[in-house]
Amino acid sequence: MMAKHNKLFSLLSLSLVLSVLLSGQMGEQAEARLQHHHSKNLFVFGDSYVDTGNTRKDAPGSWKEPYGITFPGEPTGRFSDGRVLTDYVAKYLGQKSPLPYKFRNEAPHHYLKHGMNFAYGGTGVFNTSSSNPNMTVQINFLEQLIEEKVYTPSDLSNSIAQVAVSGNDYNFYLATNGSLQGFPSFISSVVNQTITNLIRIKNLGVKKIIVDGLQPLGCLPLITVANSFQQCNSTFNQLVLLHNNLLNQSVTKLNQEAEDHSTFVILNLYDSFLSVLNETSNGNTSDQLKQCCIGVSSQYSCGSVDENNVKKYTVCENPKSAFFWDTFHPTQAGWNAVFNKLKKDDLRQLKY
Repeated sequence: MMAKHNKLFSLLSLSLVLSVLLSGQMGEQAEARLQHHHSKNLFVFGDSYVDTGNTRKDAPGSWKEPYGITFPGEPTGRFSDGRVLTDYVAKYLGQKSPLPYKFRNEAPHHYLKHGMNFAYGGTGVFNTSSSNPNMTVQINFLEQLIEEKVYTPSDLSNSIAQVAVSGNDYNFYLATNGSLQGFPSFISSVVNQTITNLIRIKNLGVKKIIVDGLQPLGCLPLITVANSFQQCNSTFNQLVLLHNNLLNQSVTKLNQEAEDHSTFVILNLYDSFLSVLNETSNGNTSDQLKQCCIGVSSQYSCGSVDENNVKKYTVCENPKSAFFWDTFHPTQAGWNAVFNKLKKDDLRQLKY
């Protein structure tokens, strides 16, 4: 009898964990959509801006406290104090966030109906992580699931994909080359590989694909710490604009060649980030350029502890009033504000 109780408890615990990972929390409007529309599958590819739990639990951040402090109150593998962009896009589509790929064999089959999240923190279109798969491999994962008939052609035709390329390729390039001279050429190669990935996802049968434009990297705390968070770095932001212009040109061409001329939708994170930062700065930009969770010294980062498990970081008094959570990622409040900008324009292009 005790063994049965333990097994039941384990099943209930797993169900609870998966529910948190899928971040239920759908409002009445989203629930109503589910009652009147056949829910779209959402397939997610990319990095920490959209990862909801794939990154290893022993990796820095995401699975360590204080990540998840706002929602759900503990770490769930999201690189934020709470929800990330994936969660808001999924809710906009009237469903829960798709299951992280690494939990595919542990989850009840009905969890797969929402699609799947293949994104891993720290990754890019090229190899930027020694332990996490780049986007080509992430797409391979979906191909394998199609071959295994986990997803049918009907599932794919009734799906939306989200693709996030948030700057890890560029961080890795600078860390290994240290020169801005070849940056424009490298930007072209990143955009070209991104387009190759988009075409490949489309050829799998996905009818609508969202691709994130690059956010203003020069405004990230990782960069602005050099000037005490006083202002964004215009040099980095000019390079971001080059990336976004090339991406816009290439995606426009893809849409012109597509049957419905609207297969690909770009989310303008650059303007959305800057708009929110300007609106919330109250005349003092440095208030919003500084992250909420910060290491006590340069050798520590958010979530770090010493050998005695003593915290080596501090958290701001109110994460809900901060835009950036750590050196690279927005808070839940930051993502929510960005999403509210996106849904008024870019996301309205999604017809479902």
